[in-house]
Amino acid sequence: MSRKLRMGMVGGGTGSFIGDVHRKAAAIDGMIELVCGAFSSTAEKSIASGKDLNLDETRCYGTFEEMIQKEKALPESIRMDFVSIVTPNHMHFPPAKMALENGFHVVCDKPVTLTLDEAIELQNVIKKSEKLFVLTHNYTGNPMVKQAKAMVAKGELGTIRKIQAQYLQGWLSTSLENTGQKQASWRIDPKRSGIGGALGDIGTHAENLIEYITGLKIKEIAADLGKFGDGRVLDDDGNMLIRMENGAKGSISISQIALGEENNLAIKVYGTRGSLEWYQENPNELITRWLEEPKKIYTPNGNGLHSEAMEVCRIPAGHPEGYLEAFATIYKNFSKHLIAINNGDIIEKPDYPTVEDGIRGMKFIYAAVESDRNNSIWTKI
Repeated sequence: MSRKLRMGMVGGGTGSFIGDVHRKAAAIDGMIELVCGAFSSTAEKSIASGKDLNLDETRCYGTFEEMIQKEKALPESIRMDFVSIVTPNHMHFPPAKMALENGFHVVCDKPVTLTLDEAIELQNVIKKSEKLFVLTHNYTGNPMVKQAKAMVAKGELGTIRKIQAQYLQGWLSTSLENTGQKQASWRIDPKRSGIGGALGDIGTHAENLIEYITGLKIKEIAADLGKFGDGRVLDDDGNMLIRMENGAKGSISISQIALGEENNLAIKVYGTRGSLEWYQENPNELITRWLEEPKKIYTPNGNGLHSEAMEVCRIPAGHPEGYLEAFATIYKNFSKHLIAINNGDIIEKPDYPTVEDGIRGMKFIYAAVESDRNNSIWTKI
C-alpha cells in the first residue's frame, strides 16, 4: 500500500485547539492526509472550517451523519479510511458508533465516552465491526515513556513497590467559564464533560500513564476531590491514594486550580532495584536511580535506549521531541497497523491505546467520584 491513509474529522473547526493538534500530529510522518470533515455543531461553521483547511467543498459536511453516509457512498479509492473524533466528551460516542457500524476505523480523543455504559457499549460495537479503535492518550507516545515501560517490563527496576503521579494545572484558578471561553465552559458542564471534571480531563492521563508504564492495574482508590471554583459541580482538584494489583502503593494528585502550574504531568516509579521519574514539561529526560549504580539520565536517540524507545525517536539527539510528536506516534502506530491489515500482514500487539484503556479510565473516574461521595472510602476499580 503506497498511498496515504485518508482521514475524516469530527469536530476541530476553526479556532479549535485540539483539532489543530490532531491535524498537525497526523501529518508529521507523511502517512495520513485530511480529506473531509464535519468540523462544528453548526453546518455553516463546519463548511467554513473545511474551506479554511483548503478541502474540497463537496467534502465539507454539515453533520457527522452526513459525512459518514456520503463518504460510504463514494468509491473505495476515494472515500476516507478512518474518522478522527476531536469533540467534547458528550460527542465521542455517537460518531464513533456510527462510523464503526458503517465500516470506518476510529481515532478518538480521551476520555473515551461521556459515561461508562457508553464505553462498554462501544466496546461491543468495536468487536462486532472488526474495525480498529484508537484512543489518543498521547503521552504514551513519548520516547522516554516507551523507555520507562520497557525498563519496567524487562525487570530492570525489580519489583514495583511505590508509584507517585501528578497532573497539575492552574488555568481554571479563576471562573474562566464565565467569560465565554469555550474550553472552560464545556469542561465544567456535566452534560458535556461527564461525572468527572479534572478527573476526566487530566486525571485519566495520570491513571493511564501509571498503568502503561508499570503494566499493572490500579485495584482500589481512596479519593478526596475538590470543587473550588464558584458554582462548579464537577471536581477541579483532587488527591487519591491507590493500591496496585501487585500490592504496590501509590498516590495521584490532580488539579486545575493550582495557580501558576501549566501542564505539570509527572510520574515516579520505585522498584526494589531502581527507580525512574519523568516530567512532561521536560519530556526528553528519563531520570533513573539505582541500588548499586550511579544515577543515569536517558534522552531520545541517546545511549542505552531500548528498541521500543528508539523506534519512536524522529530527530537527532539534542533536538526536543514533545507534545506533537507524542500525538504523532499514536497516529503512526495506528497507521502502521491499518496498512498492515490492508496488505494482509499481521501485527500481533499494536502499540497504541484502545477502548480497553478507555474503559479503565472511565472506571477510574467512577470509582474516584464514588469514593469521594463516601468520605474517601476505599473503592474498587
